[in-house]
Amino acid sequence: MVRGGPRRRITAARGQVIAQGRSAARWFGLAAALLAALPLTARAQRFEARSFQGLTWFKGNTHSHTTESDGDSAPEVVAQWYRSHGYRFLVLSDHNVFTDPARLASLVDSTFLLIPGEELTSQFDRKPVHVNGLAIPGRIEPRTDTTLVGTIQRNVDAVREVQGVPHINHPNFRWAFGARELLQVRTDPLLEIFNGHPLVHNEGGDGSAGMEEIWDALLSVGKRTYGIAVDDAHHFQGEFGPDRSNPGRGWVVVAAPRLAAADLMRSLEAGSFYASSGVALEGLEVGPETLSIRIQPQGDFKYTTTFIGDHGRVLARVGGLAPSYRLKPRDRGLRYVRARIEDSGGARAWVQPVFLER
Repeated sequence: MVRGGPRRRITAARGQVIAQGRSAARWFGLAAALLAALPLTARAQRFEARSFQGLTWFKGNTHSHTTESDGDSAPEVVAQWYRSHGYRFLVLSDHNVFTDPARLASLVDSTFLLIPGEELTSQFDRKPVHVNGLAIPGRIEPRTDTTLVGTIQRNVDAVREVQGVPHINHPNFRWAFGARELLQVRTDPLLEIFNGHPLVHNEGGDGSAGMEEIWDALLSVGKRTYGIAVDDAHHFQGEFGPDRSNPGRGWVVVAAPRLAAADLMRSLEAGSFYASSGVALEGLEVGPETLSIRIQPQGDFKYTTTFIGDHGRVLARVGGLAPSYRLKPRDRGLRYVRARIEDSGGARAWVQPVFLER
C-alpha cells in the first residue's frame, strides 16, 4: 500500500467538489445576469402589488345635483336620499356652484360623509366640457381655452391647484370628445365609464366608441386611468323611469382605512375601488399572478365575469361567484388586466385595471 494514498484520494476528491461548486456558482451567477438582461416579454409576468387587507369598503356617489343648479330637490333632500339608501359618502356636484356640506352638518355622522365638490361646467365650440372637482375648499371658476383639449386640461388644472381630485365627466354626452383628446390630458386619474343620465351614450353608437372602448384605448398606451360609475342624478321627485335622471344607477365602492375624505381620495386616485351599476362584490384579491373576485349573490341572478386586457381583448369569460384569472405565458407583454361582471338582469360591476410589472 502506498503511504498516504487514501488521504491523497480524499483530498483530491474534496478539491474536485470544491471546484465543481465554484463552477456551479459562476454558472448560476451568469444565468441570473443573463435573465436580468432579457427583454421584459421573455420574463415571467407578475401583477403590481395591491392589497385590500385591513381596509373597509365604502359605497358612495361622486356626481349629483340639487336645486342649487339644475336638480329638482334641495341639498338636504338629496343628501338624505343617499344616506337612507345605504351610501356611506356623497359629493354634491352642482354646476359651477359650491354647495357647502357645512350647511348639512346634521346629516353627517360616523356612518355618512359629505365631501365638498363642484361640476366645473365649460364648453368649447359648443362641445360640453364638464369636470368634477372632489374634496375642494370652495367654488372654482370654470375655465376656457383656444382648443378642446386645452379647455379640458385647464379645468383639470383648476381642481389640482386647490389640491382637489378631478374626474372627467361623460365624454359621450353630446359626443363631446373621445380617446384622442383624453390621451393628451394630464393628471386626470378618473373617468366616468358609466353615467346614469339618460342622455349620456355609455355604449357609443354608429361608429362612435363606447366608454369602455375609450377606457381601453387609454390604458393600452400606458395612461393610468380608473373608471368610475355615477348616477348624475337630477330627479328625486315624481316618477322614477328610464327617461329621467334618477339616483341609484351608478356608484363606486372604495377600499379605505376609514371614512374620511382624504383617505377616500387617496384610494380613488390609486384605483382601490370598484364601480357598479348594480352588482355588489364581497372582496378582491390580487396575487403575483392571479386576480380573484368574490361576488355577493342577489336572489337567483347568475353572473358572468369577463377578464379584459390590452385593446379590449377578452382574455377569459368565467361564470359563478368566485371568478379568477391567472396570468398565462401568452399574456407576455400585457399592460393590464381588468374585469367586468354582469348579472343576468344586465347590471354590472367594473374591477379596476391591475397593471403588470414592467
